[in-house]
Amino acid sequence: MSVAYSALDPALAHPVAGVRFAAVQAGVRKANRYDLLLAQFDEGTTVGGVFTQSRFAAAPVQACREHLAAGSAIRALVVNTGIANAATGELGLVNARASCASVATALGIATHQVLPFSTGVILEHLPMERINAGITAAVAEIKAGTLAPWDRVAQTIMTTDTVYKLASAQATVGGKTVNVTGIAKGAGMIQPNMATMLSFIFTDVAIDGALLQPLARRVADRSFNRVTVDGDTSTNDSYIIAATGKAGNATITSLDSTDAAALIAALEKVSLTLAQAIVRDGEGATKFMTIAVSGGCNQAECDRIARAVAHSPLVKTAFFASDPNLGRILAAVGYGAPADLDPSKVTVHLNDVLVAERGGRAASYREEDGALTMKNHDITVAIDLGRGNASQTVYTCDFSYDYVKINAEYRS
Repeated sequence: MSVAYSALDPALAHPVAGVRFAAVQAGVRKANRYDLLLAQFDEGTTVGGVFTQSRFAAAPVQACREHLAAGSAIRALVVNTGIANAATGELGLVNARASCASVATALGIATHQVLPFSTGVILEHLPMERINAGITAAVAEIKAGTLAPWDRVAQTIMTTDTVYKLASAQATVGGKTVNVTGIAKGAGMIQPNMATMLSFIFTDVAIDGALLQPLARRVADRSFNRVTVDGDTSTNDSYIIAATGKAGNATITSLDSTDAAALIAALEKVSLTLAQAIVRDGEGATKFMTIAVSGGCNQAECDRIARAVAHSPLVKTAFFASDPNLGRILAAVGYGAPADLDPSKVTVHLNDVLVAERGGRAASYREEDGALTMKNHDITVAIDLGRGNASQTVYTCDFSYDYVKINAEYRS
């Protein structure tokens, strides 16, 4: 059960001209579930992406990097769930490339014009016979005009998610209305170091293809790289922006332009909504926590402290229990802080309740106020370091009994 999050009505998701979707039941790991998604792009679509920094980057991540680095004009992407095709050696890379070849042959494009993505269990190989059959079925649906609606598109990439993640926005670029609609999946193994578990953002804006890579990095850093569920970085994290150029605007040629600013605002809105939805749907989550650190000398120290608090199992379990054992927050701040931090200048609030100041418990603080605040679904932990003007925010969730249960039973 997600924390105060309802999936967007697909009727409210803006259409993106120049992209078509098919979703099929390929039986990749389990029968009778949609587990293979195919997206076909019109010619002229520009694509950028950022990926996991894990040294065990999955085979599809390696293939995506190859195809994007080659300057390929991407015309399709294929996503399977159930099996991650990670830590699968040379055969895993062969299978990822074979998936691209299967799509390419069916659509009449080049293999390097396809990006593959996988999510699910690590250390298992893709069942290529089922993958290829699923691709054949998906291409047939696209050619027949039997296209998947936005909710089915978002549902097909889910694994342990309890709700699909879909977000949409519009921007005015050069006097034209630009649509931005995105999907994401993720609930555990969440601490992106590039982007997200899997997220795909589709827009009809016309933009110079050379800008897509830095644009994806900028937006990811302000959205998906600000969330964490359990501190684990996935082998398959991928964040993609695909721009079909169908909106009719004059092509954006600089990220410093007014038009780019309007586009970036829409992309950040969609991406942050999806990133926060992943946290709200964190495995077993019952609380959504905003860790807002301010008063730092620089963003880096604020980020370290925010993540120390957000990753602490002791902090996360205290919030699950609504137990105001708030010394755990101060302990996390302490080990995340630089050596010259002055504890006497630090203040900590839970929502509007002052809990710590001058190096210890606030004089006005009452434990019953802390306990009452911690019963809320949404809680902001505001930490002021009292040493500068920098700030940083990280979004996280609590740890419940169900987090352990879900991950203990993941492969069953």
